[in-house]
Amino acid sequence: MDTETDPPRRGRPRRGQEPLSRKRIVDAAMALAEAEGVERLTMRGVAKRLGVDAMSLYNHVASRDALLDAITEAVLAGLRLPAPSGDLAADVRAVAHAFRRSALRHPRCVPLVLTRQLDAPAALGPTEAVLAVLDRAGFPPERAVHALRTSLAFLVGSLLREVSAGPAFSGADVEGAGRRETELTASGLPHVVAAAPHLAVCDHDAEFAFGVDALVAALEAARR
Repeated sequence: MDTETDPPRRGRPRRGQEPLSRKRIVDAAMALAEAEGVERLTMRGVAKRLGVDAMSLYNHVASRDALLDAITEAVLAGLRLPAPSGDLAADVRAVAHAFRRSALRHPRCVPLVLTRQLDAPAALGPTEAVLAVLDRAGFPPERAVHALRTSLAFLVGSLLREVSAGPAFSGADVEGAGRRETELTASGLPHVVAAAPHLAVCDHDAEFAFGVDALVAALEAARR
């Protein structure tokens, strides 16, 4: 009889549990990364979450490195980009907001998009779509890649700030935000004092919209 104290199995599922598969492993790895951070993700940890022996994972995923690639592929495959309009500003805004919506579902996995180099068609689809937008706007390939990476750096950085912000910085903790404003005002630095009410909190929607506007302006200038 199966119990919670049964030892891990070599891929054999408990009664009523679906068989071990690559998808189940990737889903468990993403859940673990979101809970504990990508840097703490291990094959042993994923196996424990699934209730199987760690060695059974290697029948589906070759290594931890391959698992990180699979997570990145899953994040990108879940990105649903709108059809391009042919207008650079409109298309960049649409892509940025689509990325934010998708990324907020897996915020601690998304930084992998900046560092993993993938060749799977599902993962390269969003890259192809954005490069096509930039090509139509007149960017040659090298500058299009610069634009793509710069845009990704802004999007991921903005997302990390949003998901890492405490309740005071996000404005939910009014008293905490008030204390932070008082601390900033007490600094005596004139520009910090003048901006203290705005430095103390962050309206993530407004900040993201401002950043996207700045990104659009920069890309328009680079195109010219």
